[in-house]
Formats: sequence, C-alpha cells, structure tokens
Amino acid sequence: MEKEKSSERISKILNDSLIRATDTYKLPPQIIWVDNSTIGTLGNFSASTGKAKAKKTFNVSAIVAASLSNGKVLNYRACLPEGKRRILYVDTEQSRYHCHNVLERILKLAGLSTTTDNENLDFICLREFTPSVRLEVIDYALARDERYGLVIIDGIRDLLLDINNASESVEVINKMMEWSSIYNLHIHCVLHQNKADNNSRGHIGTEMNNKAETVIVISKNPDNPNNSIVQAMHIREKEFKPFSFTVNDEGLPTLVEHFEAKSGPLPAKKRFTYLDLTAEEHRKALEDAFKGKPIFGFDNTIRTLMASYTKIGFKRGRSVMIDMLRYLVNELGLLTRQDKFYFYGDMGRESDLFGGEGDE
Repeated sequence: MEKEKSSERISKILNDSLIRATDTYKLPPQIIWVDNSTIGTLGNFSASTGKAKAKKTFNVSAIVAASLSNGKVLNYRACLPEGKRRILYVDTEQSRYHCHNVLERILKLAGLSTTTDNENLDFICLREFTPSVRLEVIDYALARDERYGLVIIDGIRDLLLDINNASESVEVINKMMEWSSIYNLHIHCVLHQNKADNNSRGHIGTEMNNKAETVIVISKNPDNPNNSIVQAMHIREKEFKPFSFTVNDEGLPTLVEHFEAKSGPLPAKKRFTYLDLTAEEHRKALEDAFKGKPIFGFDNTIRTLMASYTKIGFKRGRSVMIDMLRYLVNELGLLTRQDKFYFYGDMGRESDLFGGEGDE
C-alpha cells in the first residue's frame, strides 16, 4: 500500500512537471527594476551581498520602501500587483531595537507614517531562534497569507547551522525556489561576502549565485568610504548602470549625484591574510582546534588548524598555515611547543604532565 502511494505521488509530480508544446506560459510578472533592468519577478528569488558595514540593510530598505509605495526609492522602482501587495521582512541577525529602526527607516523612505502599523508590511525578528524554527516560522507565515508578493530574508546564513555544509545549503536554496514558486512571490536574500575575496560566503553563497535571477553587490566606494556603490554581480536581464548612495543626517539612504562608475568591476582589495584576523577570530579557531588538550605532531597540528580556521572563513593551504603557526608561536605567543606537543594558552604551563619541568 505504501509503495503504491509513493508511486502515485511520483507519477503526479512527473505529470505536473511535463512541459508540453501545446502549453502556454505567461512571462513572470516583473515587480522590481533598477532603471530599465528587471531585478525581481514573481516566482523567483534574488540576493544582495557585500562586506560587513557596506550598508546592505540600508540598500534593502530602499528596495522594500519602493515596493511598499509602488514607487521609486534610490534607483529602485517597484510595482507589486493587486492581491500581492503585502511584504514580509525577516531579520535573523539584529536585536528588536535595531529591527525597529529598520522598520522606521522603510516607512520614512516610503513616505508613510511611523506612528501607525502599515497593513502591507510585516516585520519579524527571529534572532533568538534556531535555524529550523526560523524556517518553520517563514513557512507558516507564507502558507497562511497568499497576499505576500515580496519576502526579504536579511541573513539567509542563519537559516542553516553550517554555512559550509553543502547539503544544508542546497536544502535552503531549494526552499527559496519552492516558496517563490508555490506562493508566486519574490524573495530577496541578504548574505555577507568573504573577508578575503569578493565571493559570497560559504556553500550557501555558491548555491545562491548559481540559482538566483539577480545578485547585487554593495561595496564601499574606495575613494569615499562614506558612500556605497551598488552594481550587478549576476543578472539575467541586461546589466544596470552602477549607482552610489550615502546616508544623510536623518539616517536615510540618499543618491550620490553625478556618480561615475569606473569601467569594469571595482578593484579587489588586497588578499586578506592571517595578520588581518582579530584576536577574537584567532581565539575561536584555536579553541575549536585544541578543545582544551594539546595536539601531538607538527603535521597533525597543521591539519587541525587548517580545518578550524576554515570554519571561521579563513581557508588557506598548507604553506600559509605553516607560516601562521610560526606567527602564533613566535609573534603572538598564543601557542607553545614542547617536545612534539603544541599547547594553546596556559596549557603549556602544565607541561610537567608530559615530562617537562614547567614554568616557575
């Protein structure tokens, strides 16, 4: 019986998935543009990415404000159709205080009152919940209201436990495609870039770049760090002309007039090295590597450090990790070596457990 039910289910999926020559399909409704370039359609998802402090949330606030007012904010123009005017904004990273600031900013940009709740904007803060609960809440919200036309997920990284887990990443991106298709809406995700390069973080970033209809990158203007530049990284439509914005005295993003983008992509920053890692990043990686115990052997130590530093986003080859090990021992003094053992922090003081005399 179970086998028959499974066969029937697969048969239905196969039949529903067939594309026939006699079928007719309408072009997915376009809802968000930059100039005359479409960046968002119903039934698809897009993303924006950038380094920390590049003002990604200011940028996405402009997208939401344009969609809420069915007007233009910065260079974003939006038009959500009747019956799909509602917007769900999901923040996974910020406190309720900072989420409320973003909500106020959106309403101000849209020219709406900040003292009354807007019936077309639902803003939820899921910072304190686990990735599985966040997914459940979003799924429940979309299932109970078919009027949503735009969903913002500010912090897609927080929908999975391990940003470098390929299976988890595929599952989350599949959810984006499932939600956008089943509920006929557009999803816009926000994700950080790697510190070391201009790639979106982890396996989730790779999957997102491959499947999203548009990926926008927000970066600081190297000639004026107070300004941010918005340009297309990947886009199915024709590429739009990059534009720049700054944040005014009222805390609102405003266009930088007479901005001329340099030809080609923005120059890449110098490669991020272990010298650029913070003390907190070293601590997190080393605690994960040593787990309160010394590590035996040079090769074993290098392999362990490579794995633990990859987890914090610093993935490097053996030669770099050898140089960094010397740096950790000789320059920072975070690691010590006695005989064939490497110790982290005060563990080296317990060397008498391994036959040494220890420090006085």
